[in-house]
Amino acid sequence: MVDGEHYPEVVRAALAELPYEFVAAWLVGGTDKLRGTPDYGVPLVDDVPDCEIAVDLTDERRPELVAAFLAAGIPYVGADFRFDPPPLHPFELPSISVIGTGKRVGKTAVATHVARLLARDRSVVCVAMGRGGPADPELVTEPPTVEELVARSRAGQHAASDFLELAALTGVPAVGCRRAGGGVAGAPFVSNVLEGARLAASLEPDVVVFDGSGSAIPPVDTTARILVGREPFRERISDLVLDELELRLEPAAPFEGRVAVFTAAPARTEHLDPVFVSHDLARRELLREQLAGLDADTYLVELKAAAIDVVAEHALAHGARVVLARNEIVSPALDEQVLALLEQVKV
Repeated sequence: MVDGEHYPEVVRAALAELPYEFVAAWLVGGTDKLRGTPDYGVPLVDDVPDCEIAVDLTDERRPELVAAFLAAGIPYVGADFRFDPPPLHPFELPSISVIGTGKRVGKTAVATHVARLLARDRSVVCVAMGRGGPADPELVTEPPTVEELVARSRAGQHAASDFLELAALTGVPAVGCRRAGGGVAGAPFVSNVLEGARLAASLEPDVVVFDGSGSAIPPVDTTARILVGREPFRERISDLVLDELELRLEPAAPFEGRVAVFTAAPARTEHLDPVFVSHDLARRELLREQLAGLDADTYLVELKAAAIDVVAEHALAHGARVVLARNEIVSPALDEQVLALLEQVKV
């Protein structure tokens, strides 16, 4: 990657000094130092060439260019940085991963929707990775009850992990995994997702749905990939891009009386006619203050963050009912898009 803000002879000298065998140059902007077509001693290109590494000799970062090379599996380096494509390991079964651009963008809502849709006429297993996942991949074959989740919490386990949410809201088996750290291109620093993928494959399902974590990507080369949000690299490696999701909170079981709603992110709740709504599941001290003055018959709670160790414990201590909630995606076209994607990739 070169620009016209450098004199061509300076660039040629740099190419000769750097420890690479250059096959092409991509002139990506700037004309200040150019007189006509520059000569860099290698052919000029305007697309990703056949190469093993991309070297940036410009002064500006261009995310679209980084994304183009990473999506082609090519590392991208500069004077004081390096980006590597995330490793994606082979997986033998039909599979879909749901990835995102960060936390609380609706990945698990989409993964839940996709798993429920596919489970109508296929056997499905979900694999979720999270910052609070188990040390060894854990398989849950039945939807956990609120009482079982509370027991997990009291035993010191993370009772609101995404795999438990998927198992509770989809009714299909779910495997819980953990990860720590996440790179710019989505690679986790440490994870046990590959072991979790093997556990899921041992069940011999028709399709496996992988749920990402934050902006981290499951390190599996899935048959298809759905992105929630927009980001240049992740868009290039995805088969379906969803942004600006509208979510509507729905109870997973009937409820009665005055309902208080607890979520981790904004979702439509007006149809529930709640007496109280909190979007503060991730803020435990504030939650405790809110709960202290609350009187409700049903606590409708999204299975995130402090849903169990704070909200469910409070509700049960006060004789109220706890009902889990799922985020329904308000998009009539989503099912059609997912099924078209499956037809395209033969899942």
